[in-house]
Amino acid sequence: MTDAGSMRARYRRILRFAARYLVQAWWFELTLPRIGLERVAARGRAVRLQRIAQRFHVLAVDLGGLMIKVGQFMSSRLDVLPPEITKELEGLQDEVPPVPFPAIRELAEAELGVPLERAYAFVDPSPLAAASLGQAHRARLSDADAQDAGMTDVVVKIQRPGIDKVVDVDLRALRRVAGWLSRVKVVADRVDMPSLVEEFAQTSLEEIEYLHEAANAERFAEMFAGDPRVGVPRVFWERSTRRVLTLEDVTAIKINDIVALEAAGIDPAEVAQQFASVMFDQLFQHGYFHADPHPGNIFVTPLVGGADSGGRAWKLTFIDFGMMGEVPDGLRRGLQKVLIAAASRDGKGLVDGIRHVGVLLPSADTAELERAMTKLFGRFGGMGFAELQEVDPREFREFAVEFADVVRTLPFQLPENFLLIIRSMGLTSGMCSALDPRFNIWDAIEPYAAQLIRDESGNILQGFGQKAMSVAGLLARLPQRLDDVVTRIEDGRLTAQSPRLERRMGRLERTGRRVISAVLFAALFIGGILLRVDDVVFGTVIMAISVLPLLHALFAGLAARSDR
Repeated sequence: MTDAGSMRARYRRILRFAARYLVQAWWFELTLPRIGLERVAARGRAVRLQRIAQRFHVLAVDLGGLMIKVGQFMSSRLDVLPPEITKELEGLQDEVPPVPFPAIRELAEAELGVPLERAYAFVDPSPLAAASLGQAHRARLSDADAQDAGMTDVVVKIQRPGIDKVVDVDLRALRRVAGWLSRVKVVADRVDMPSLVEEFAQTSLEEIEYLHEAANAERFAEMFAGDPRVGVPRVFWERSTRRVLTLEDVTAIKINDIVALEAAGIDPAEVAQQFASVMFDQLFQHGYFHADPHPGNIFVTPLVGGADSGGRAWKLTFIDFGMMGEVPDGLRRGLQKVLIAAASRDGKGLVDGIRHVGVLLPSADTAELERAMTKLFGRFGGMGFAELQEVDPREFREFAVEFADVVRTLPFQLPENFLLIIRSMGLTSGMCSALDPRFNIWDAIEPYAAQLIRDESGNILQGFGQKAMSVAGLLARLPQRLDDVVTRIEDGRLTAQSPRLERRMGRLERTGRRVISAVLFAALFIGGILLRVDDVVFGTVIMAISVLPLLHALFAGLAARSDR
């Protein structure tokens, strides 16, 4: 039901829940410490926070709508919520019952403008999947549509009836709660809650706009066009609207179904490596990525014609493009710094990268954070999931306490779009570790970091080369300009006279040529060093050639001194 009365009740229930636990937090976290009872407040904090998370879990499942999305969204906000809450919310899924098919049929027919029997040859009344915002049903296109579309089996996504009103009410309630929190100094100093809610609102509104999702699917498919590793369902636009989306049925083996993968002769460890590679490509190369790569949205599809050019007999097929993320250029550069530092186990470089991303305010004192990160890398850097499982849990607790205390003192907040990056990479790492306990995220990251280092070095060399060419061009034009000056002197058009002018101009010309030689030597020598990383022979040849301009610069200088 989405009538006005039920919507008011929903709005009040959300606010009552928020108000109750905000008052509780105010009492335990602000009032008791001020009157000297901080130990009393801290004694039951973990249990208290866990209980709040459990009750929110119940509320979210009962209300559905955006409340489940709130839990999923906030479970990634480690800068906002303590681990007792995020841990409980990590497991929150779309635990809502499906909408009865008659109501789904009514909405779909209203959107498509024709009875379902005319729109499709068949629609399965039992949902393939049910979520808080919509549900999916298998269907078949009519013969005529199938011939035009080049596909027969499809999946029809249909929104839950009245979900627009539910989303509107939920967002109004969340904005009200954010307004309350923005008046609490302790919260306002650390988190811009209204901006956080607006970020969530934008993501949620895009998810219920199915034409937007269809466009995302086509953009994603274009991005991986010709890449045999990735599959994307085609969109059947003639049966797609804002609330109904018809896609090619690409259902295959779920990526986390290890038993089915092994039965099909597919190595889960190889799937983990390929999945990580594809996700990193999206983030660091394309700057456009799937922000919700949970197991239900990724299939492993066996190839009918056998192995592809890479020797794989399968591909990764992505679905559900409602939640996508973009990486602006500035953020991508910051992430590249973070990635390079992480791969090289550089604690200080990692903190510098985090600051560049915009997570840390410029005024933040990061000395202790740098020390903690260096210590963290020194102990655990390079370890895979299986190795970490063998570490004494007490070590983790000690590091966690030290790290948490440091983080709590720093003014930071995740910038726009960064939340989706964290969510995407967190799901990727978790999935790969589930497929292969020996999966080492460092091994997956290092090839990208190495490429970024080479690219960065290339950019530096290119910039240096441009400067060198500019100087070389200026110096190359210098003799001609000096000749012009001499000509003007000989013609009597220059009144200044000096018996040493010609000698000085000669020395200047020789100096210019030596500078050109020195610049060429430096450019060739540095370029050879960089090229040796990928091609030892060619890099060595370039370094050897650099000796020629060096000799000219040196001996031209000796000759110049002998002329004085």
